[in-house]
Parts: sequence; C-alpha cells; structure tokens
Amino acid sequence: MAMNVTNQQSKSSRPLIEFAPLLLFFLTNYFAGIFWGTFILILATIISLGLIWHLDRRIPMVAALGCVAVAFFGGLTLIFEDEFFIKIKPTVISGLMAMVIFAAQMLGRQPMKLLLGKQISLTTKGWNYLSIVWITMFVVTALANEIAWRTLSTDAWVSFKAFGLTGISLIFAVISVPIMTKFSEKTE
Repeated sequence: MAMNVTNQQSKSSRPLIEFAPLLLFFLTNYFAGIFWGTFILILATIISLGLIWHLDRRIPMVAALGCVAVAFFGGLTLIFEDEFFIKIKPTVISGLMAMVIFAAQMLGRQPMKLLLGKQISLTTKGWNYLSIVWITMFVVTALANEIAWRTLSTDAWVSFKAFGLTGISLIFAVISVPIMTKFSEKTE
C-alpha cells in the first residue's frame, strides 16, 4: 500500500518536478539576469533529477540526457560568461534528437520504443508514426529556437524558452495522443 501511494505521489508531482527548473530559470533571469538564471537552472535540474530518483528509484533516459545537456551548455555559459551557449542548447539538442530518431528509423530501429516502451505499447506502425511526430516536433523546436534567440532580447528569449518551447511540446503531445490510442497493441 505504501509503495502504491509513493507511485501515485510520484506521478502526480512529476510535471511540477520536471517544470520547476525551467520556471526557476525564468524567474531568476527576470530578477537577477541570465547568468544567475543559468546557474539556478543547472542546480534545479540536478535537484529535480535527484527527486525523480528518490520517488521512482530510477531516472528516465530523457531526463538524464536533459540534465547532462543543461549542465554542459549552462556550464559553458557560466565559464565563458556568454549567453550564446545556453541560447543554442535547445537548437542543438532538438536538432540532434531529430537526426538520431531519423537515422534510427532509416536503419529499421524503433528509437521511440526504446525511449517510451516501458510507458506505452504500440504496434510497429504506431511507433513509426510517433517517430515522425517527434522528428517533426524536434525540427520545429530547433527552428523556432534558432529564430527566437537571434531576433529576441535575452529576456524575451527566456520567456520564449520557458513558455513557447513548452507550448510547442504540448501541441505535439496532443497530436501524439490519437496515434497512441489508435495504434495501441491492446486495441489490436
């Protein structure tokens, strides 16, 4: 019973734990600037990963990779005192993710099944469609961030990163639901 309550708490608090570093980045940037915001983003992301580990006793691959990316690009931002690095992180990571998923698909692999196979069960056709949606999402995210960091002020870019890129992800998550419903292995 205690394990079931812990799992329910983990699932219900997970969105807050995952979004908190981004929200803290946004707020700290607003009050103290991009470099303090970046420092808080790195720290909060590491703490968030620790909380996920504490609640689930495992760290999802996507969260671990995200933490490494934040630490790497954020670290470069702080070391070189240049906001360029944190601003290009979404472009680089999204572009890499799109290329990796696309390459794996071309090689006949199921990268989305590797990432999400423990949470959902889809037919091969469903995994293929989901891969197309995610490739598209990562390309759109990379292009949107590239345009945003080049044309917006730093404060406007931070707002875009916190809310615009999150909005893009939510739109593609909604687009993914019918695919996951239609091609669930349980429906066939």
